Amino acid sequence: MSRPVIEFNHVGKQYTLGTIGTGTLSQDLNRWWAHIRGKEDPYLKIGETNDRTQKGDSRFVWALRDIDFKVEQGDVLGIIGKNGAGKSTLLKILSRVTSPTTGNINIKGRIASLLEVGTGFHPEMTGRENIFMNGSIMGMTKAEIKSKFDEIVDFAGVARYVDTPVKRYSSGMMVRLGFAIAAHLEPEILVVDEVLAVGDAEFQKKAIGKMQDVSKGEGRTVLFVSHNMAAVRSLCTRGVMLKNGMIDFIGSIPDTLNHYLKNSDSIENSKIVDNIKWIKNTLRIYAISINGTEESTSTIHNGQTSLDISIDGYAEEDMSYDVMMTLKSKEGIPYATYAIGHYMGEIQNMKKGEFSIKRIIELPKILSKGIIKVDLYIHHPMVEYMMKAPDCCSLESEGFQKGFGRALSQESNGFIGLTNYT
Repeated sequence: MSRPVIEFNHVGKQYTLGTIGTGTLSQDLNRWWAHIRGKEDPYLKIGETNDRTQKGDSRFVWALRDIDFKVEQGDVLGIIGKNGAGKSTLLKILSRVTSPTTGNINIKGRIASLLEVGTGFHPEMTGRENIFMNGSIMGMTKAEIKSKFDEIVDFAGVARYVDTPVKRYSSGMMVRLGFAIAAHLEPEILVVDEVLAVGDAEFQKKAIGKMQDVSKGEGRTVLFVSHNMAAVRSLCTRGVMLKNGMIDFIGSIPDTLNHYLKNSDSIENSKIVDNIKWIKNTLRIYAISINGTEESTSTIHNGQTSLDISIDGYAEEDMSYDVMMTLKSKEGIPYATYAIGHYMGEIQNMKKGEFSIKRIIELPKILSKGIIKVDLYIHHPMVEYMMKAPDCCSLESEGFQKGFGRALSQESNGFIGLTNYT
């Protein structure tokens, strides 16, 4: 049975808005007077939830509140949530960059953190010197660091610049070296924030592969914060979703991601036409119907063979156009695109005045069960866009089942099912 290596015990972090430091002298005196009498900090009783979209009345805000969970040895924990949910604050407390206002964290093992570009680097020191400095901070001997040095430099791909001060490095090079140091100096706990997004696609793939090796092959613990849901799904075993500084959900990665995506505000309005993000000033759209409804949610039924699109509006000038639709996973990964203008060069011409655009799109014979998000565009390929409506609606596929068996899911079986050639 694995043992917990990190225990968050009712951790909270409160900040004072609009000031530098903890507040005024009178507030510090009130805290001191409460402390010497054995009383609770009076300012912990006030403060508002960390909802960045709402203007509050209090000068005190809880960036984190009542965070309570355990992380087992060998876990790869994905921490997800919207911007401002408290993810980075949680990792900074864990990495001892800042201290919690309430509660405490019990940690068993050494922690290596990659929180921001340049974390743990001295800009005037060379890459070589920074590698040895970080290893020393983690309690490693010079011989231990030397044994890992070539591996770190090779992984980071900075051999030519290892004796150059890191202030000369690009942000991508800093991230590569920072991750290589954190991953190869054998910490028991590896903490990685969204900073990996700075790296290129090749490095992100290497980094995720290394984190998988660290957790599965070496039994070490990884905490990973990312908005890349595909990376979180492929890497992590458990998930925690934060919302307004509090835990909203804890569970397996599929359950956590489903909860996050179900509760996201990407489909903002009930009508598809209200989800248009941009439109050319010579165009007006009255109504959009997808899958037989103007509502932004609908169902693709078992055995359904087509998907219809209808766009009604008014054009103030003649227009050459094409309709493009992209079907995506819940994580935003494209599944399929309908774009006859791009593929076949079939550009339509329309006269000034009222119009009604109709399309009937053939669906694959077998669709897996799951949620499909839709992007819809009117454009002249390679020339201009007339309308952009990303994430305009959500389609729930019932999946395909005929006779024996059950509908297979997108998560484990992909978007479409294949059949025998006839």
